[in-house]
Amino acid sequence: MKLLLTSAGISNPSIHDALVDLLGKPVAEASALFVPTAIYALPNGTDIARKVICGSMGDPFCDLGWKSLGVLELTTLPSINQNLWIPMLQQTDALLVGGGDCQYLCYWLQQSGLADLLPSLLHKMVYVGLSAGSMVMTRYGTTYNGHTLPAESNKSLGLVNFALHPHLDHESFPENSLDNIEKLAATISVPSYAIDDQTAIKVNEGTIEVISEGHWKLLSNK
Repeated sequence: MKLLLTSAGISNPSIHDALVDLLGKPVAEASALFVPTAIYALPNGTDIARKVICGSMGDPFCDLGWKSLGVLELTTLPSINQNLWIPMLQQTDALLVGGGDCQYLCYWLQQSGLADLLPSLLHKMVYVGLSAGSMVMTRYGTTYNGHTLPAESNKSLGLVNFALHPHLDHESFPENSLDNIEKLAATISVPSYAIDDQTAIKVNEGTIEVISEGHWKLLSNK
């Protein structure tokens, strides 16, 4: 699998270089699809999705200068012939998965059938996550209760065997202090990466590398 799991997007040159390395070519020569689904379970989610696509909110993500950029809305896929969207995915260089609610995102990844396809797609296509879009690939996810899904619904796909805690020590997320994350990590059965918005986790066919111009910490409950 080729994953770039970010806290806030392509926030610095080191993360950008990691993306180019996974792509095997410049961003300007690569095609991308943006998945906004998780954002809809947040207050003002539709407006946030618009801002992320336009590049008027947060760090670069959709607005990196891709050769082409499309939007893949997971909630529509169950009602669309697979011949219309699976070949498109197979030809796409990068899947950009936005933040929001992990539980809502995980549900629609599974309901759409995309979750089952990801392991085969990600040997060529690069998965680029942002916040919840990153967490959903790990063994730990969160929910903002911005949906009506059953409480027991899965919060992550668990495709990599670690947990991820983004927005470390961010002023907008006071609950994400290192002290709080350390306490949470002690309850999780796998290693946890606490990362700030200048950090990402690069996974390339099983090799895990921390890419950072900020601060991060690897935590274990052992």
